[in-house]
Amino acid sequence: QVRLVESGGGLVQPGGSLRLSCVASGYESEYYNIGWFRQAPGKEREAVSCIRVNDGKTYYADSVKGRFTISRDNAKNTVYLQMNSLNQEDTAVYYCAADGPADDGWWDLVAQWGTWGRGTQVTVSS
Repeated sequence: QVRLVESGGGLVQPGGSLRLSCVASGYESEYYNIGWFRQAPGKEREAVSCIRVNDGKTYYADSVKGRFTISRDNAKNTVYLQMNSLNQEDTAVYYCAADGPADDGWWDLVAQWGTWGRGTQVTVSS
């Protein structure tokens, strides 16, 4: 079973940047699609981005397009989420997930992802 550990969250001012990391470990962890999701207080968990394992195709939520970039370092079994031009609406707990569909119309469905990390808090505030 794959295990996921997120890191890199913190407090940042509006307009600032953070890079989140998701380290995957366990049996065949390098063969899983990885997604990033977030959950703000009082809101449902929502999809942020996803990277497909076999060809590196990426997906982004409209709210983060042009500001966030997902990437993968296969040698380190790590997926990154570079977040730029952060604003207060980006404040949330960010989770990475594995064992999900990296396809149009499916990747952003929370229920389709089987394994989750414990999350890392991102707070955007002046």
